[in-house]
Amino acid sequence: MSLRVVFFGTPQFAVPSLRALVESPHQVAAVVTQPDRPRGRGRRLSPSPVKSLAHEAGLTVLTPDSLRDEAFLQEMEQMRPDIGVVVAYGKILPREVLDLPPYGCINVHASLLPKYRGAAPIAWALLQGEVVTGVSVIRMVERLDAGDILMARTISIGEEEDALELGERLARVGAEALIDTLQGLEEGTLRPIPQREEEASYAPRLKKSDGELRWEQTAEMLHRRVRALVPWPGAFTFWEGKRLKVHRASVREGPSLGKPGQVVRASGGDLWVQTGDGYLALVEIQLEGRPSMRATVFLQGYPSIAGSMLG
Repeated sequence: MSLRVVFFGTPQFAVPSLRALVESPHQVAAVVTQPDRPRGRGRRLSPSPVKSLAHEAGLTVLTPDSLRDEAFLQEMEQMRPDIGVVVAYGKILPREVLDLPPYGCINVHASLLPKYRGAAPIAWALLQGEVVTGVSVIRMVERLDAGDILMARTISIGEEEDALELGERLARVGAEALIDTLQGLEEGTLRPIPQREEEASYAPRLKKSDGELRWEQTAEMLHRRVRALVPWPGAFTFWEGKRLKVHRASVREGPSLGKPGQVVRASGGDLWVQTGDGYLALVEIQLEGRPSMRATVFLQGYPSIAGSMLG
């Protein structure tokens, strides 16, 4: 037995789930994704990663500006889907869409709900210092990420793992959980678990300003921020009026040798910055207008950073 699925998704995170559906016994009736957006330095219109995969697989692709559009709703009805699957689509589905398939709509979310409802669960899990996270597959309701949990999978977070690396792992786990959930729904073996509202927390969309490093914070907190904000907006500070991006860093301990933000070691490949507690060792950085480079290479060209204040 197989289900007729309409898939809603947009970014790279959703690609493994769509690929898993294509390779499964289920039928993908259509893929709904965000319209093409300007991307890259040239700001040329480019398709979403999900749209690119859908075209490769020969699937019908819909890019409505509004999910309440009458023509789109009529197309949905004509497809006669059994279920809607949502993976990081980027818009809230209205009641008209949620109620259309007999099995309703389900969502693959990159957190252990009810923790980190919202747009940026991976980044916020890292920012908050979580050591485990996972994916939840929920039955969708009109409230944000608040539906009953159909399935959850837990994974550990690596000490140096950044949001991009963690997101790739969670995307694969989510794809596996999605296929298992569809099987469970077909067989009637799943037992939905209501979320505990009192335990809910939120992961709002990131802003560009979230990337600025505040050196009075601890080295551990700053390290989390560097890892959490890959690839966007990216962690950054300032040196001599120019933006200095920090792509990779690590924590070093020791007695205070300067003021928060001061470069206290800049030799032998080490580039350590004093924080409110401990040092943040900058491993890979990028000065405005220059390519990204290891600290060892950076110090060869910019030895004057020694002793200077960042921020």
